[in-house]
Amino acid sequence: MCEILHIMSNDIAKQLSRRERELMDIIYASGEASAAEVLEALSNPPSYSTVRKLLSILVEKGHLKHRKQGSRYYYRPTQPREKEGKLALSRVLATFYEGSLENAVAALVRGRRSKISNDELARLSELIAQAREDEE
Repeated sequence: MCEILHIMSNDIAKQLSRRERELMDIIYASGEASAAEVLEALSNPPSYSTVRKLLSILVEKGHLKHRKQGSRYYYRPTQPREKEGKLALSRVLATFYEGSLENAVAALVRGRRSKISNDELARLSELIAQAREDEE
């Protein structure tokens, strides 16, 4: 849990609004996108100029970088998807599961509508065994 709180405290200055998070999700999904492409993918989209402003803010905050091609700018994340995923998961754990990975996994397993396959169970068992070895 201390690691989660440490990650969160480093991330406080870079917290995103709901709309900024939505833009980041779109760009992570595509790898790179122009403002027009982001606008097209948004649910309940604002104006084009608003999208461009939000993208500029995300560049200023250090979440995005851009390159110019012709008259368009293309935006891509500054952090690898895996790293951002770990930060997002840390926030979810801290917010909804008291920082407990066990509570989160239990909620996911109990809440599944479909049965967990034997292959998934085997991979999870391997991950748990590896985590035990790493602790020793």
